[in-house]
Amino acid sequence: MAGDAFLKSIESNFQNAVRCLNATYEDDQLGEDLATKILFTFTGYRSVHSEHFEPVKGGIRFAPDVNQDEVEALAALMSYKCSLVEVPFGGSKGGLIIDPREWSEPELERITRRFTQELAKRDLIHPSQNVPAPDVGTGEREMAWMADEYKRLNPAELNAWACVTGKPVSKGGIAGRTEATGRGVEYALRAFFDHPRDVARTGLTPGLRGKRVIVQGLGNVGYHAALFLSTEDEALVTHVLERDGAVVDETGIDIAALRTHIMETGGTKGFPGYVNSGMEMLEADADILIPAAMELVITEDNAPNIKTPLIIEAANGPVSAEADVILRERGVVIIPDLYANAGGVTVSYFEWIKNLSRIRFGRLQRRAEEARFNALIDGIESMLGKQFPHDIAARAVEGGTEIDLVRSGLEDTMRNTYEVISKVWNSEKLATDLRTAAMMVAVRRIAQSYQTLGI
Repeated sequence: MAGDAFLKSIESNFQNAVRCLNATYEDDQLGEDLATKILFTFTGYRSVHSEHFEPVKGGIRFAPDVNQDEVEALAALMSYKCSLVEVPFGGSKGGLIIDPREWSEPELERITRRFTQELAKRDLIHPSQNVPAPDVGTGEREMAWMADEYKRLNPAELNAWACVTGKPVSKGGIAGRTEATGRGVEYALRAFFDHPRDVARTGLTPGLRGKRVIVQGLGNVGYHAALFLSTEDEALVTHVLERDGAVVDETGIDIAALRTHIMETGGTKGFPGYVNSGMEMLEADADILIPAAMELVITEDNAPNIKTPLIIEAANGPVSAEADVILRERGVVIIPDLYANAGGVTVSYFEWIKNLSRIRFGRLQRRAEEARFNALIDGIESMLGKQFPHDIAARAVEGGTEIDLVRSGLEDTMRNTYEVISKVWNSEKLATDLRTAAMMVAVRRIAQSYQTLGI
């Protein structure tokens, strides 16, 4: 009791001091600003797992449940992910314990810049040593703040804007980065369905067309994956799960319209097909399940009830270790996170290269390509005496823009990587599932990298 009284006395004295400062300087805000600086401190983390390649790479998340164990685990996952898709980065991860929804934009900017200063003191943000990126609770805006603060601290650093990736295009970002992780999920599924032997293990018919898809989480990753699968691959997104409920439509949900509704209203409630339901929708009948939000949404409690024969992990660690065993024993095929959501780090690599070279992709060769194809079409028309079909000619002649080249590089990466994983899965006895096969490939490459260094 005496301790409680003493604490109340301290708090009372503190508030009285704030009021006195306001009165002394005739500024109602001054004392409040000083009080905020004293009352609010934040805990942040940045973990480095492997430096077999430098810089190390990994996102920074702003979330109230960030903790050291989670950050260290995700840093390890980044090492394996970069190794698997042959991106020359080591693994890192970071986080700040904060709920960004509780702070105004000016406050978030001050907090982010201050966090950047602390990272810079320790060389935990640096274009050649440690390159953060967006994650849960962060995006282009936060990356622009971090890059600008790093540039302010290092005005003579020529490659300062390469200190982070995921920036706005106007601030050194790259076209296609926002969609990259979701686009990578689409390319991963295409690669899987290009391997009939692997598809046969699920009991599904060939091709993505008409496949029923459940998407858990319609954030950046889930939205782009669902949008591309439904509009480009003609899959049917039948279930979308969000915090406030779910949307169900067996004929296929209009993903763009649902996203607009969520942005305008803050949730799925009121959208056609809305049901007041929760995580039990993960157990609905469909062909493909895409957990695209947070970790550990599929556990030993709901794993026995999952009906989809194919799961692709768009989020990091959505399936617990216990659930993974249960699902494998039931014959469910899981396309693992270290491969499935590697689109983000792959395009981050492209952005980093762009920042170091300081030239937009396609700027040098686009018009030369158009001139070459124009000459080819003119030659064909001259030889045949007929006009080349206009719509085909327009597609053939148009040179690749930055986003075309980014998508091409990402698809090539995802397809080539799956080819290697599938080969190990189908040829090595110890590779009993895709996760084990992918991890074997990643660990071997990291070990080989250290061996070449004599370590």
